[in-house]
Amino acid sequence: MIKPALLIPASHLAKSPINVRKRTDPRADAELEASIAAHGLLQNLVGVPVSRKKGHYRITAGGRRLDAIHRLIAKGVLRPDHDVPVLVLSNTKDGREISLVENFERQALSPAEDCLAFRDLIEVEKLSPADIARRFGIEERFVLGRLRLANLADPIFAALEGEEITLDVAKAYATTADRGRQMAVWGSLRTGFSRDNVNEIRRALKSYSYRADDPRALLVGRDAYIAAGGRVEDEDLFSTATDERWIDTHILDDLATEKLAAQAEAIRQREGLREVRVVAAEHVPYMATFALQPLSGSIEPLTGEQEARKQEIEAEIAGIDLRARDETYEPEGDEAQRYVDLQAELRAITEREPVIDPGQKAFALGYVVLKPDGTPQIHHQLYLAPTADTGADESDDEDAEPADGLSGSGAAIDTAPAMSQRLREMLAMMKTELLAVHVASDPAFALDLGTFLMVERECRHMPCILPSDLYAAPAPQLLADFKPETAAAAEWRRLEEALDRSWTGYSGLEERYDAFCALGDEARAAWLGWAIARTLHAVPDGREGTDFLNHLGRKLGIDVAAWWRPTALTFFDKLTRPGILALFEEIGGKELRVRYSGSKKHDLAASAERLFGGDVVIEPEIQERALAWLPEQMRFGPAEGEADADDEVANADADMPVRSVDASDNTTDETLPRAA
Repeated sequence: MIKPALLIPASHLAKSPINVRKRTDPRADAELEASIAAHGLLQNLVGVPVSRKKGHYRITAGGRRLDAIHRLIAKGVLRPDHDVPVLVLSNTKDGREISLVENFERQALSPAEDCLAFRDLIEVEKLSPADIARRFGIEERFVLGRLRLANLADPIFAALEGEEITLDVAKAYATTADRGRQMAVWGSLRTGFSRDNVNEIRRALKSYSYRADDPRALLVGRDAYIAAGGRVEDEDLFSTATDERWIDTHILDDLATEKLAAQAEAIRQREGLREVRVVAAEHVPYMATFALQPLSGSIEPLTGEQEARKQEIEAEIAGIDLRARDETYEPEGDEAQRYVDLQAELRAITEREPVIDPGQKAFALGYVVLKPDGTPQIHHQLYLAPTADTGADESDDEDAEPADGLSGSGAAIDTAPAMSQRLREMLAMMKTELLAVHVASDPAFALDLGTFLMVERECRHMPCILPSDLYAAPAPQLLADFKPETAAAAEWRRLEEALDRSWTGYSGLEERYDAFCALGDEARAAWLGWAIARTLHAVPDGREGTDFLNHLGRKLGIDVAAWWRPTALTFFDKLTRPGILALFEEIGGKELRVRYSGSKKHDLAASAERLFGGDVVIEPEIQERALAWLPEQMRFGPAEGEADADDEVANADADMPVRSVDASDNTTDETLPRAA
């Protein structure tokens, strides 16, 4: 039978020290205080009597509510003799358990339930968002956000209610009140990889609208946009910035294009161009220009005055550089700033923009784009204007003739037939196919070519464009901050230093290729081994690919124990103390474990490093086992005495030429066929 709660004055109540809730949240406490002030205490407290103080009780469940009541009394919101309903426990020993149950079993409303509850209060109770915020002690912005979520398109809200999407995903969709736009993005992303990507959802939604500070919006103007029927989105309740968004993108695009087109003719005449196209954006799309021929122009020679000034600057800079080589040199006055100014003046003289002469401009195509502030401007790059004879429309008319016998620069063109971009690409494909057949038919040539392509990409400090997709990029490191000094690491550095890099000094790609092919067999073989080896991934034991790496190690006959010994840094420091002692017992029995059992973790790891490295005087059989011991994750095959299923394969491949590496003498044996 449940006992009724007693009404007890708040002044007779105090929080019990056994209350399990210890932390407080000022914001949540303020919300609770506002709720009690508006609605009263809707749930009784739970308490136990205070011994030797009749009528007083310690609250074991509801301490936050009691604190809120005391604060309201102090503020004068409640009377000092305000009565509080308390369920009194007869057994004081149950207080801690009841406190835990009361807090542990409480479940907060889901976001969807919050949304519906707030909406009902507004629609049924006729409360305003400000009223709800005040009565529940929360921010009005939070209420407005929940109301925006309640207005989500039905399938999206149902997904939130059914916990198929997170609150953050729902907020991303609610950044717009346009349900049609919500459903368009929901339909395109819900089954894809980006269905839970908040940033991708926001990006997709915003692609249906423009910010008020977008160059197109600044060009057109708010009044013109609204006059044309454009709508403005409400502020984003889930962002810190209040970004106004114009949601009728087609209206804004049409207005911007129309306004730019009206100015294009004036710009064309001013610049002396054959054609001007309009792009209502800050940049010209790549696909609009990829088939066009850029006009590069030419740099005018320096005038006599400029050349003389250039020599004066270079002489003065050289003098400062010469003085700076003296370790005791200290700049005098503004000499350091003078040096910077001279460098800037020299760049202004020598690094000038190419000039396109009027004759070229007469056959040029330009694009009008927008500055960030919405001002139209001519794009910096000009192109040869396409005509019917240049095939820019990808026409396949083989009888097309040049229009006027002039090239883009105004000079007479040759008599070669004009080709469309499509025809050029068709010829390129057939030419490469012919080359590929011959490369595939000459393995030695292909081996040289493949090695060169891989190492050329990796040895160039500047990006290079190669007509091949062959790469030998280094594999990503599992732990970028852990690079221990091991025998293999030292050998890798020695191997890299021994590579013949004489071919890299040539300036042209063709010259570097010929120089590479002229290297000796061993030099080219070393580059091939380097290129392929650096692509191998580190795969933790048990993951896909581990078996293949182990298979390679067995085929190469790698003696891991000769190359790698466990050290404190690379192994023992990462084990627990009992784990290290277990290894001592594994190689030396319980007696060896007891011998080191009194050591601290740090000393134990150091002792293990010396023992497993052969630096401890100990029984020969124990030392032999210690020097042969390896963690399973460092083995390429089963431990000694276990069956190796690949033995027959290894034996069958024994007569194959392989590169062998010995940890003691670092000798190599490698062969590679050479192209004729």
